[in-house]
Amino acid sequence: MLVLLPPSEGKAASGRGAPLKPESLSLPGLTGARLAVLEELVELCSGDEEKAREVLGLSEGLRGEVAKNAALRTAGARPAGQIYTGVLYDALDLASLDAAAKRRAASWLLVFSGLWGAVRVTDRIPSYRCSMGVRLPGLGALGAHWRAPMATVLPEAAGDGLVLDLRSAAYAAAWKPKGEVAGRTATVRVLHAPTRKVVSHFNKATKGRIVRSLLTAGAAPAHPAELVEALRDLGYVVEAQVPGNAGAAWALDVLVDEVH
Repeated sequence: MLVLLPPSEGKAASGRGAPLKPESLSLPGLTGARLAVLEELVELCSGDEEKAREVLGLSEGLRGEVAKNAALRTAGARPAGQIYTGVLYDALDLASLDAAAKRRAASWLLVFSGLWGAVRVTDRIPSYRCSMGVRLPGLGALGAHWRAPMATVLPEAAGDGLVLDLRSAAYAAAWKPKGEVAGRTATVRVLHAPTRKVVSHFNKATKGRIVRSLLTAGAAPAHPAELVEALRDLGYVVEAQVPGNAGAAWALDVLVDEVH
């Protein structure tokens, strides 16, 4: 099973670990595209600070993120699972998983990123600021930049198992499963049951809890239909929309009564 996650905008500090080694990251087929974004981002943030803030969409209060990006090549690196924070990752709480669940997390989870394309939670990266919606001066829109390398690398990473896609729209733009892979892909949205509306905070929190539940239980469904049953067995209320066409993803709605 491959679980596709969005990153978090906020990130933990890089710490004092050894600097990034791009060639050590998972999915080596993305290395060239990663280096291109890294070079552009460091160059942008080493120059005019106001221009960098504008390109990156940073508020005055996030001015310090520009200097952080400028120092990416020498900054300390930590496992991505420790760098990404925020609502989804707080609910997932990787650090508190038992050893078996941590091994599953290392194998199953793939975090999408405007800078790195996608990384495993065990990949060592520095803290950074660069969303998938950014248009870098020399590369253009990052979503488009990643499509070609992702189209080659991600189907191989998915293998012949289930793909559970929990990404937000901006990160889903970088890779859309096609053909046979799409047929064993399930997208998930979380709805407040009384209103049938998506509410951002508990949408993210519930997705984090869903992943944690699967990791802890050791549930490894091989097909979206099996995922629906696994989630129901774990206590989730799930409505499934079975695709009418071959090569289309399943759409799952998880209904939650309480907003938390």
